[in-house]
Amino acid sequence: MKKTIFFPLIGLLFSCTFINAQFDNYKVKNLDVNTKYSDFGVTYLGDSTAIYASTKKIDNTLKRKIWKQNQQPYLELYIGDLTSKGEIDNSKNFSQVINTKYHESNVTFTRDKKTVYFSRNNSIDGRKEKKSKLGKDKGWVLIQLYRATVADNGEWTDITAMPFNNDNYQTGHPSLNKEGNKLYFTSDMPNGYGQTDIYVVDVKKDSITTYGEPQNLGGVINTSGKEMFPYISDTNELYFSTDGHLNGYGNLDIYVSNLQENVFEEVENLGRPINSNKDDFTFAYQSGKRTGHFSSNRDGGKGDDDIYSFEDLRKSPEKEPLVCAQVAKGVVRDKNSGALLPKSTVTLYKGGEKVESVVVGNTAKFEFPVDCEANYKIVGEKRTYKGDSEAFITSNEADLELDLTLNLEGDFDLRGAELLIRIDPIYFDLDKSYIRFDASLELGNVIRIMKKYPGLIIEVGSHTDSRAPKSYNQALSVRRAKSTVSYIVDKGGIDPSRISAKGYGESQPVNRCVDNVICAEDEHQFNRRTEFVIKTHKVLEK
Repeated sequence: MKKTIFFPLIGLLFSCTFINAQFDNYKVKNLDVNTKYSDFGVTYLGDSTAIYASTKKIDNTLKRKIWKQNQQPYLELYIGDLTSKGEIDNSKNFSQVINTKYHESNVTFTRDKKTVYFSRNNSIDGRKEKKSKLGKDKGWVLIQLYRATVADNGEWTDITAMPFNNDNYQTGHPSLNKEGNKLYFTSDMPNGYGQTDIYVVDVKKDSITTYGEPQNLGGVINTSGKEMFPYISDTNELYFSTDGHLNGYGNLDIYVSNLQENVFEEVENLGRPINSNKDDFTFAYQSGKRTGHFSSNRDGGKGDDDIYSFEDLRKSPEKEPLVCAQVAKGVVRDKNSGALLPKSTVTLYKGGEKVESVVVGNTAKFEFPVDCEANYKIVGEKRTYKGDSEAFITSNEADLELDLTLNLEGDFDLRGAELLIRIDPIYFDLDKSYIRFDASLELGNVIRIMKKYPGLIIEVGSHTDSRAPKSYNQALSVRRAKSTVSYIVDKGGIDPSRISAKGYGESQPVNRCVDNVICAEDEHQFNRRTEFVIKTHKVLEK
């Protein structure tokens, strides 16, 4: 497929110059998911899920609009299971909300997976919006960048056009850096170096997400030709496609440039077999691995554009962070006595997803291999004990050993007429009432103690931060309280008569963050909470 599908202002003619390259740098494979249509642009959602764009039709009962430029259906986004061999299985429509009857492609996600950026014809709710005002291309519907956030039901919502979009030019091909504070994209906005250039914009997050002014990456990256499809790796390497740099193989080739101290170094062609004499683009690594995917319309494929997997076989020191690994190890103890607690269950989570679970032996020791530069949480549990957890972020130094200790506490002190159960409060996302993963772990402790003590009756008290009107916050706190109760009743099988819910709105902050006081986001987070109060405990025995 011609890349005019993304930027219809331009063609792909280029006089190529060949270079020497070694074929043993990469091992590539054409995927089974490819069709006779255009399939390209893999992005990863975790370690086992891939999103890509295609003009294929999975459901033959649905009538798809045809794009007259290539007589194929308009692009849609698909999601599938990513196998250990790099294949993509069980493809289905990514989102009925994001996909429309026009083009959607090229996504990137924030690290918490709650926000997605994507390319789309400038349309909302499937309706074409304004067309290009540019002379010879007047009448084209533009490709522009949009953002969406995930809702409580897992579907995407709040689709918003980027503030730097413009009716006079195009924006597309988004890629976020690891920290999520830099968004790279392609644009043909005025005053660039060539037909399309790569830009970067600051992403600023407080109570809302705002953006800086887009900045051109400059002449080291951009040329008089076309620079497209940027991808910024976890180690700040910018991979992109271009037909403008010298010593290419022809049409779009994939290049890389290292970002050092906020300056991009000279670009390097990835060589064969990544590049060919056709279009090669959308190169991306799986996080922390030497494997990834790219796309090409080279000879020998299954259709128009095809998706290829690759394995990076290079052993140069600068690539070592891609295989960086560490070890998290430790011991499980009684919090009060310090005694070892064999037969405790220890579970490792990465980015909120369960990785591995073990039951410790007589030494109460555990050990897990972990990736560098990743978010982890280790949770320890044992019957009749309150669980303990420790969250940590690994560094970029290979072969480190992280020493951890999980301290489990025995039964709660239930003496007194009305006591706060000694467990951590659970917390909520801004303006949300669903139960987060970290909250579910704490609610598991509540369920356990209520099962052990059938005479226990508790009150759930939920709160909000001070943002939004008081009446809205009161209603939000009630929703949070009811959500908490529903989780305990549904997941734990607790009699609903033993637990009540009350919302306090913003009336009981735990810190200084009241109306008209400027606070950081983590300070507001402490107020978005649910606490548990013992109301009655006449019969404590099982």
